[in-house]
Amino acid sequence: MPKNSKVVKRELDDEVIESVKDLLSNEDSADDAFKKSELLVDDQEHKDVDVEEGSDVEDERPAWNSKLQYILAQVGFSVGLGNVWRFPYLCQKNGGGAYLVPYLILLMIIGIPLFFLELSVGQRIRRGSIGVWNYISPTLGGIGFASCVVCFFVALYYNVIIGWSLFYFSQSFQHPLPWDQCPLVKNISHRFVEPECEKSSATTYYWYREALNISNSLSESGGLNWKMTLCLLAAWILVCLAMIKGIQSSGKVSIFFVLITVFYFLYILTCHFLYLLSHKICTSRLKAVTHLAFL
Repeated sequence: MPKNSKVVKRELDDEVIESVKDLLSNEDSADDAFKKSELLVDDQEHKDVDVEEGSDVEDERPAWNSKLQYILAQVGFSVGLGNVWRFPYLCQKNGGGAYLVPYLILLMIIGIPLFFLELSVGQRIRRGSIGVWNYISPTLGGIGFASCVVCFFVALYYNVIIGWSLFYFSQSFQHPLPWDQCPLVKNISHRFVEPECEKSSATTYYWYREALNISNSLSESGGLNWKMTLCLLAAWILVCLAMIKGIQSSGKVSIFFVLITVFYFLYILTCHFLYLLSHKICTSRLKAVTHLAFL
C-alpha cells in the first residue's frame, strides 16, 4: 500500500471519530432538551391541576337547586311591595299617564340593562358583589362596595314595611276591623265619635294614632312604640330563618313567597278591580291614573 493511502486513511478515521463525537454530543444535548421538555410538561400539568383545583373550589360555591328556584327568586326580588303598593300611588301623584312615559324610558335604558348585566356577570364570574368588580378591574371595586351599601340601606327601610304588614296582619283577626270605623270617646253623659278621626277617616286615624302612635308635633319625640318594635323584631327573625342556610333555604322561601304571596295578592287586587268595574266605581280612578298631566 502506498504511503499516501495511509495518510488518507488516518484523515478519514479522524473525521469518523469527530463525527461520532458530534453525534454523541448531539445526543447529550437532545437528552438535555428532552429532560427540560419533561420538566416543562410536568410544570404545565401541575399548573393545570392547580387551575382545575381552583375551578373545583369555585364550583363548590352554593348554587340553586333548580332553574325554577332561581327564576322565582328573581321574580320575588323584582315583584314586591314597590310594584303592588308604591307604584300606583306614585303614578297617581305624579301626573298619571305622564309619569309612565319617563318611567318606561328609564326602565328600558337603565333598569333592564343593569338588571341583566348583574345577572350575567354574577353567573359568569361566580363571585360576590365586591369580588365581581375586583375581578373585572381593581379600579371598579368601589361599585361593589356601593352596591353593598345600597342593599344595606334598602334592607333597613324595607324591613320596616314588613313590620307594618305583620302588625296589620295580627290586627286583622278581629271583627269588625279596628280601622273600619272611628273609635268612640266615652264621656260622663254620652259617647261620641273621636273628632280627629271624624275630620279625616277611620283608616288614616288608625294608621297615625294606633299603628305609628305619632306625636302631635315634630318637637315632641314621643316614646318607644313597643308594638312596632316587636313586629320589626319578628320581621328580622323571619329574614334570619330564611337565610340561615344560604341559597338552599332562601330558594324554598322564594318559591313560597312568589307562588303564594305575590300571586295571591295580585289575584285579590284583580278581583277587587273587577268588582269596582262591575259597579262602575273605578272609572274615575282609572281616569286619574291614565290621564296625561304634563304640567
